[in-house]
Amino acid sequence: MLHIVVCVKQVPDSREIRIDPKNNTLIRQGVPSIINFYDMHGLEEALRIKDELGARVTVVTMGPPPAEKGLKECISLGADEAVLVTDRGFAGADTLATSYVVAKTIAKIAETWGPVDMVFCGKQTLDGDTGQVGPGVACRLDLEQLTYVHKVVKVDEDNRRVTVQRLLEDGIEVVETSMPVLITALKELNKVRRASLPGMIRAARYKATIWTTADFPGLDRAQIGLKGSPTIVAKTWIPAARTANGIMISGDSVEIQAEQLVTKLFSGELPERFGW
Repeated sequence: MLHIVVCVKQVPDSREIRIDPKNNTLIRQGVPSIINFYDMHGLEEALRIKDELGARVTVVTMGPPPAEKGLKECISLGADEAVLVTDRGFAGADTLATSYVVAKTIAKIAETWGPVDMVFCGKQTLDGDTGQVGPGVACRLDLEQLTYVHKVVKVDEDNRRVTVQRLLEDGIEVVETSMPVLITALKELNKVRRASLPGMIRAARYKATIWTTADFPGLDRAQIGLKGSPTIVAKTWIPAARTANGIMISGDSVEIQAEQLVTKLFSGELPERFGW
């Protein structure tokens, strides 16, 4: 049976985001959280593979204790197990430190529940918006990686092959590779299902597996949290509002309006920003 790990993250609701002016980091206390919606599409694809071929789906997140609520939502949709990696030592992690901890977690999941065949991540998160964690995890675990996937064409469990379509700027690329593989999901990949009543009942009773730094022997503390995060946000600011210039053209008919527009275009009456 396939073993699929899905990486999810609770992110601040974009309508409530605030920045700490002292250290230029997101203020998460008191801000409502939601599961990153790209990650939800990764979970949905894992569940579709489970429905079609049979698979064990394990969901993992790194975050503060309240992040367990998001894991329960994943359980309600059909995930089998959920792991919360939480510790004050992980706080303030950038994408490099996060990928290190998530990779260590996936390796521990493989030791606990069996080898991992596929890993799903969202293409990026709403708060960081970098798209770096998924590829970073793949590199640390030496996994094949398929990014910007908008369709999983085929999962061949017997031959351990996966075929997908990647959405690129200039077209669609069809790629086939071997397992184990990491896939980053686009929102076009699928439509996320609703939780069933039995799923919600199971989620209400479910207790996620919780791991802290003490559960990772040999963890390099120089690579976690703020200490392991070389990224520095030097400054944050709100862009100044742009002023808009314009000229109203009126007339009783489209022909009259067009005549006035042509006149103004060649008379030099339009603002400089129009390039005339």
